Amino acid sequence: MKMTQPKIMVVDDEPIIRMDLREMLENEGYLVVAEAKNGEEAVEQAHRHKPDLIIMDVKMPVLNGIKASSIIRSFSDSSILLLTAYSQKELVQDARKAGVTAYLVKPVSEDDLIPAVEIALSQKEKVVSLKKDINDLKQKIEDRKAVEKAKGKLMSALSLEEDAAYKWMQQVSMQRRMPLVKLAEEILSGEQAIFTQD
Repeated sequence: MKMTQPKIMVVDDEPIIRMDLREMLENEGYLVVAEAKNGEEAVEQAHRHKPDLIIMDVKMPVLNGIKASSIIRSFSDSSILLLTAYSQKELVQDARKAGVTAYLVKPVSEDDLIPAVEIALSQKEKVVSLKKDINDLKQKIEDRKAVEKAKGKLMSALSLEEDAAYKWMQQVSMQRRMPLVKLAEEILSGEQAIFTQD
């Protein structure tokens, strides 16, 4: 298992099922951070505890598992494992639309539950990793744009060719031990009077 223990929330309107699930999970060393007895409570608890995985029954009073999943998906990266007493096609489609990771048909045994939990948690890791990659990429693009704009500003201010302007920026960045993008931001903001060639 990973260094940080995954946080799991169990949602079912039947206390005995919640207790069974909690026991199975804790026997495997998982941390159950919260329980809820309906979809509305599940949404509140998901806000409060930010679990990595939510194991949720479909049929519950107040707010069913699919509607609750859809709401939780709007603010959370939690993986959702739905529990259902029947596997109907419409249910599977609704679950997919609601952003559910997987579902298990009741009654759930430890042999079924633990592999499903492992898969759901690895899916969450992939999603988080993908989001991080996307954000890193966006940042690189923004940094590149800043460097290009600064280079353009240098080219006109110092009457330099593109290559010469870039080399100038690289030299100053190395001399001042400063990332190229930070130098670009200074050039663009006019913070420093660095329009003098060495």
